[in-house]
Amino acid sequence: MKNAKSTTGTRKRAAAAALLAVAALSLTACGGGDDKKKPVADVSMETDSGKAATVLDKPFKKPDLVLTDTRGKKYDLRKETKGKPTLIYFGYTHCPDVCPLTMNNIAVAKKELSKADQDKLKVVLVTTDPKRDTPGELGKWLKGVDSDFVGLTGDFATIQAGARQLGISIEPPKKDKNGKVVSMHGLQVIAFSPKNDAGYVLYDEDATASDYTKDLPKLIKGENP
Repeated sequence: MKNAKSTTGTRKRAAAAALLAVAALSLTACGGGDDKKKPVADVSMETDSGKAATVLDKPFKKPDLVLTDTRGKKYDLRKETKGKPTLIYFGYTHCPDVCPLTMNNIAVAKKELSKADQDKLKVVLVTTDPKRDTPGELGKWLKGVDSDFVGLTGDFATIQAGARQLGISIEPPKKDKNGKVVSMHGLQVIAFSPKNDAGYVLYDEDATASDYTKDLPKLIKGENP
């Protein structure tokens, strides 16, 4: 897996760069590459405030995804997370750096919440590498991060279509020149409001545990961070 350049550079350039990133949240994650297809979503952002979060003034609809969870059970994303503050991330368990860092940052921040707020929050990892990320593998991996996090796997085409509903590009895993399987995918975390189930806040890979710790109490209430 090769880390490509940040889609935003620095958070101080977030407004300008994130607009391009959301217009084509590209394959700048694990493996790099170019995405020639534009996402189906069209969004815009507030002016840069120097914050890790980018508040979207044209929120995403929650993806219509029915996949398989770590217990091997059918999981209807819209139904299971309806009316709940939800963070969704597309990544994979064999990722050596960005994916585990992102999920662990969220896990660290979640522990700072009250028990009541922890119970409200839904954190969902949708694999971009379903062939290797079986329900069992996802469950084992997430147990080391936060056993309450939801892991979803299934047909790659279905996952890819769901990601594109959020403007996030992913491609089927493939071998690099060294024969190692890599997964190319967008790095963004999308936060959905419990008030209307809309994805109204975007975080890029620069977001830290401290950023999530500061923002989660507001996200749980459906407020702007």
